[in-house]
Amino acid sequence: QLSGKWFLVGMASRCSYLAEHSHQLEATTVTMTVLDGPSLAISTFRKLDRMCWEIRQHYLPAQAPGRFLLKGEGDCSKVDVVVGEADPSSFIILYYQKGRSISLKLYGRTSLVGDAIVDKFEQRVRAVGLSEDVTYYFPTYGGWHMVLRETRV
Repeated sequence: QLSGKWFLVGMASRCSYLAEHSHQLEATTVTMTVLDGPSLAISTFRKLDRMCWEIRQHYLPAQAPGRFLLKGEGDCSKVDVVVGEADPSSFIILYYQKGRSISLKLYGRTSLVGDAIVDKFEQRVRAVGLSEDVTYYFPTYGGWHMVLRETRV
C-alpha cells in the first residue's frame, strides 16, 4: 500500500543543518517499493546545487508491522522508522528516531495536502515535544508551497 510516488510535504526536526539551510529547501519526491520481508526500498529525488540527486535507502523490517530499521555505517548510526499514521491513497506520517533525537516527515501522494492532514501532522509534532519553530514545509516543483495557519489562542 505504501508503494509508489510520494512528495515530501513537511518535516519537523531539531536538526541544526535543516534550521540553518531551511531557506534552501527544494522540492523532494520519493518512490517507495515494498520488497520481500517486507522491507522498503526508498529512492529520494531532490535538487541540490542545480543538479538532481538520487538517494537510495533500504528500510529493513523491524519486530512489528509498520516499523523499520535504517542502518548506516556502524552500530551507532541506526535509525528506527515508524509509520505513525497513513492513508495510502493520500498521506503518510513517518517518525525517525536515532538515539534520543526524533523527527517527523509528512509525505503526500500530491505535493499539496489538505488542512486536516496538516493538522494531524502538527498534532503529532507537538505530541513528541517539537514545535512550529522546527517544522518546515517543502516547496513544490511549480513554486513555493506555503502553509498558512491561523494562530489559535
